[in-house]
Parts: sequence; C-alpha cells; structure tokens
Amino acid sequence: KLFTKDLLFAEVPVRVYLPRVPSASKRRGIIFIHGGCGIFGSIKTYEKLCRSIARESQSLVVSVGYRLAPEHKYPAAHEDCLNATIHFMKNIQHYGVDPDNVIVCGDSAGGNLAAAVSQTLAGRSDLPKLRAQILLYPGLQALDFNLPSYQQNRRVPLLSRERAACFGLLYLNGDALHLKEVLEGSHIPIDIKLNYRKWVSPDNIPERFKVRGYKPHVLLDCTAAVSESVKRFCEPNLCPLLAEDAVIQQLPESFILTCEYDVLRDDGLLYKKRLEDNGVRVTWYHLEDGFHGIFNTFNSDWLSFSAGKRGLDIIVNFLKSL
Repeated sequence: KLFTKDLLFAEVPVRVYLPRVPSASKRRGIIFIHGGCGIFGSIKTYEKLCRSIARESQSLVVSVGYRLAPEHKYPAAHEDCLNATIHFMKNIQHYGVDPDNVIVCGDSAGGNLAAAVSQTLAGRSDLPKLRAQILLYPGLQALDFNLPSYQQNRRVPLLSRERAACFGLLYLNGDALHLKEVLEGSHIPIDIKLNYRKWVSPDNIPERFKVRGYKPHVLLDCTAAVSESVKRFCEPNLCPLLAEDAVIQQLPESFILTCEYDVLRDDGLLYKKRLEDNGVRVTWYHLEDGFHGIFNTFNSDWLSFSAGKRGLDIIVNFLKSL
C-alpha cells in the first residue's frame, strides 16, 4: 500500500513513505524523528510505526536517520534533523505535499528533537510555517531528575531513572561522568535552577500526578567543574522546555502524548502548561496504562499492548483533523 524510497536530504539519510492510493489534493507531510535516547534506534527499527502512520493517515512520511551518540555528540542529531527538515520544506514541490500542512513528529528523544526543530524554525520567514508538532512521551529537560514521575517510575522498564540520566550524559558528552551529581541534582548551580523554576518545578505538575508518592527534593549546589561539564543542558536546542516565551509563542498547534508509567511523563506535562500559558493550542492525550516506549511494541509480532494501538489511533485522528 506504500511506495518507499531511501534518499539523502542535505546529506542526511531518510526513508520516504508514500501511499499508493492517488490523492485528489496535495498530501500532508510528516517529518518523523525516531526515539532511542539519541544513542539507539534507526529508520529500520521504526519501519512499522512509520508505515502505519503513512498508511492510516494517508500522509507522506519522511523518517530521518540522524547521527547517534556517543560517536556523534550533541548537537549532531539536532543539526541532522533540522537540515533534513529544511531540505524537505525547500523542495516540497517535488513530493506533492501541501506546504501549509507539514508536521514534525517524534517519540522520546525524537520528541525532544522534534520540539527543538519546531522552535528553531519558529522565527524563519523564508520557509513555510509548520502546521503542527506531535510529541510522544518526549524528554524535554535535564535540570531535574527528581520530578514526581522520576520518583514514581524510577525502576519501570523500558526507561529507568538512572538510564535516563546516563543516556542524557552520553548524548551530551559521549560519557556518563557526573552521573551521581545529575541524579542527586547537584549538576546545575542553584541560581540557574531557581531561574528556571518557573518552568521546571513540581509545583507546575497537577496534584493528581503526585498521588502515587512524591517527596520534595532539597536543592543542592554544584562544583564549578561539574557545572562546566554539563552547562549545555541549559540550551533550548537540547532542553526545549527552557526556551524563552517569545519562542514558545510562535510554535504551531501541538499534540502531546504522555504515559503514566514513564519517567518522562512530567516533562510532557510541564511543556503542555508552557504552551498553553503562551496561547498555543494543545491536544493532550494521557495513556493511563501506558509506559515509555510503548509505540515500539504496538505492532510487534511477539509482544503487543492495546495502549499502543489506542495511542496510534488518537495520533492518526489528530493528523486527519489538520
């Protein structure tokens, strides 16, 4: 039911999925950025998901094969995703896609990259405006690994609290030095943490998400050496939750999906609040029985969860509404 083709967009490998059924009008185009903490995953491992999205929504899907850490540290992945997206938008007439209906979509680390790409393109006047961003259980900040969701789901597969912090360091620096400090919250100077507390704070998490247990965390300061090593954690291209309001206000309509049993749940909740506070329209869907990585199993030959299929149906319905 699909044509597929492997191409290079600005020297970045991509795979294009195009429905075989002719379209009476120009199609919507979806830039899909896969997850995997920035160090795992590939076009191949997300083949089934991208095929399902293209087929069910009758959209052209471009899956981006960006460079991975630790061999290629930040900002390599961001640069690849941004350059591939810009290439697509500049050459959109070749693909039968409506330039006013381009969506950037990603899960987990791909959701982080999709949010960063969306922010970077927000002020561009030389390109079509993105129609929407779809962020599936995204990781959006690295200031606080002691939010309620990190405490409640610290040992839940597929992403534990320690792994999330470890992978974040590998993505940033190519090593996991200072993991202890990141986990205890002594990796960012107190004055910087207080500055961002208006956006990254358990106070901004609805109370119903704290009922499974939450213990307020004591603010700790850090040494200059640790701070210098991870200072780029405060860059919005790495942590989109820290972007200024002027950028957030320019973002397109957004869809955010969160899962209850996921250390990254609260990142999505905090970003939802930021977007809404800045007048951005948000569709939010919460999988009460969902866990991190559920879209990797929704159509597995040996392991499948109904929540994954339910979430995919909601995403497809959102796409069709655009």
